[in-house]
Amino acid sequence: MDIYSSHKVVAIGGGHGLGRMLAALKDFGSNATGIVTTTDNGGSTGRIRHCQGGIAWGDTRNCINQLITEPSISSMIFEYRFRGLGELDGHNLGNLILTAMDNLSIRPLQAINLVREMLKVDVNILPMTEHPSDLRALSTNGGWVKGETSVDEMSEDLLRLDLDPEVPAISEAIIAIQQANAIVLGPGSFLTSIMPPLLLPEIGKAINNNKNAKLILVLNLSPESGPAGRMERQQKLTWIERACQGRKIDTVLSGSPLPELEEQWNIVTRDLASMNRGWRHDRDKLHKAILEQLNSPH
Repeated sequence: MDIYSSHKVVAIGGGHGLGRMLAALKDFGSNATGIVTTTDNGGSTGRIRHCQGGIAWGDTRNCINQLITEPSISSMIFEYRFRGLGELDGHNLGNLILTAMDNLSIRPLQAINLVREMLKVDVNILPMTEHPSDLRALSTNGGWVKGETSVDEMSEDLLRLDLDPEVPAISEAIIAIQQANAIVLGPGSFLTSIMPPLLLPEIGKAINNNKNAKLILVLNLSPESGPAGRMERQQKLTWIERACQGRKIDTVLSGSPLPELEEQWNIVTRDLASMNRGWRHDRDKLHKAILEQLNSPH
C-alpha cells in the first residue's frame, strides 16, 4: 500500500496559498482535504455577499481552479470573469454559480461537490463553516475593525482576532481532522487565510485532540504587508498554538533558516520557491517536503 492510499492529509487556509498546497497534494486524491476560509469580503466575493449574503466563495473557487487537471468547456465557464462597464464587471462566474446554488437552498458543501464532480476534482474541498461570518479585530487603541479587507488595512497593531458572529464549524471538517495523519497550515495570509478557520473552537479542539497527526506550518516565502507583516514570527506561531488549545506545532517548513525560532520549534529548511516567481511555492517542491514529513518519525 503506497503513502497516497494509506495516509490522509488535511490542509487549512485560504486563497492562493491553500490552492497551491492542495495542488501539491493532488496525488492523495480523496485522501486529501482542504478546509477553506469563508470570511473574505473583498472583490467579486465581497460584492456578492453585500447583495446576497451567504459565505464567501472566492477562496473555495480559487482552490478548485488550481486543482483542475483537464481544461474543458466546464472549467472555462467556472473560471470566466466578466469585463465591461456594467454591474457584472469583475464578477467571476464560478462565484455566481455557487451563490445561485446557495440561494436554491442547496447546502454549500453539496454545491461544492457538484462543481467538483463537474470539473473532475478528486481532492475534498470543505468550507470552514456553512454560515456567514466576518473577521473582526481589536486594535491596540481599543477600537474594533470588522471585515477582512479592513483588518488587512489596519494601521494599528492587533490585540485580538475573532469571528462575528460566532458560527459552528462544518462537521465534515472535524471528521477529516480526526482522521488525518497530517494537518498542514499555510502558506497564505496569516490573519485572513490561516487564522479564520482556527478561530472556530471545534477546529482548534479537533487539532489538539488528534495527537497522532503531525501538525505542519508552511511559512510564506516573502514578507506580508499590513498588520500581519508587523507581527513577529514567534507571535504568529504562538497565536496558532493558542487557537489549537496549546497543541504544539510539530514542524515549521521554511524557505530560509530561522535560528531565532530553533529553540522553541522544529524548523525544517527546504528550497520551496518557484523557479520563475521566488515569492510563490513550487507545487512539486511542496509535494516532496510534505511526503518527507509524512515519512519521518512523529
